[in-house]
Amino acid sequence: MRTAVLAGVLAVLQGCALTVSDPRARAPIEGFVQSEADARVWVEPGFEAYGARVAAALPAAVAAVEAAHYRRFARALRVHVCGSEACFGRYVLTPKLSAAVVPDNRLFLSPKLDGREKHRLAGLLTHELAHLHLGQRIGYYHSTVPVWFHEGWASLTAHGGGAEYASDAQVRAAIGAGRRIEVGARDTRDRRHRAAAAGLDPYGFYRQSMMLVGWLKAQDESRFRELVLSVQNDEDFEIAFWNVYGQSPATRLAGFFDGAPPAVPAVAGGSIQAASANPNPGSP
Repeated sequence: MRTAVLAGVLAVLQGCALTVSDPRARAPIEGFVQSEADARVWVEPGFEAYGARVAAALPAAVAAVEAAHYRRFARALRVHVCGSEACFGRYVLTPKLSAAVVPDNRLFLSPKLDGREKHRLAGLLTHELAHLHLGQRIGYYHSTVPVWFHEGWASLTAHGGGAEYASDAQVRAAIGAGRRIEVGARDTRDRRHRAAAAGLDPYGFYRQSMMLVGWLKAQDESRFRELVLSVQNDEDFEIAFWNVYGQSPATRLAGFFDGAPPAVPAVAGGSIQAASANPNPGSP
């Protein structure tokens, strides 16, 4: 039973903003009303209180993303709040997710974030907004930017949002056992190197990705800033990396793996702590 559940999790959780969605994601968005609390939030009627919670969390989330990306959002943003599973499933192919950015850079929040996963709202909202911010500049999914960087940067921006149910210690143990992300692998439109490629579960993949990006930023933030600005200018990730660091990603990040990396101080006062248990195997 446990094996079957894990297989289901792995099938669904190979990325959040990068989830492959069917044409429903390009269908006209209908049936939402604008929140009175924030014009950027559009809510399924009847769930205005949920929308108000999203509106309250939105300013801090936007500020965190713009600080982490060193740029403002390129265009006005809109968050769609689904209070029912039917609403979320109408636009997102993988309804077990708790939030998703789908083709055409549309952001949807699941009713899960108004239920048993209320505590994840701020983190996942920030995580998905980070994907939306990048998507506004280079498109919904750009195969030259590796999945580990997409997800690691978003999780780091969200102070661990999306990677809550794995710990730094678990990441170090996985690395010691040889389950490490191949940072030199090139993604293509037909093949993306996600959790399964590294022998990791999705939360472990997100957290190892976050620690990789956090380590890179901590080594030299000025270079990291130059890298991510180049990526936002739609420069090929590997070319941009070579131009900034004079090394390949694999060579530069060998220091992360070889040094048995300590916890990344991504939050003031200490490392990001993992949640104690996973309340829903169908997330993030």
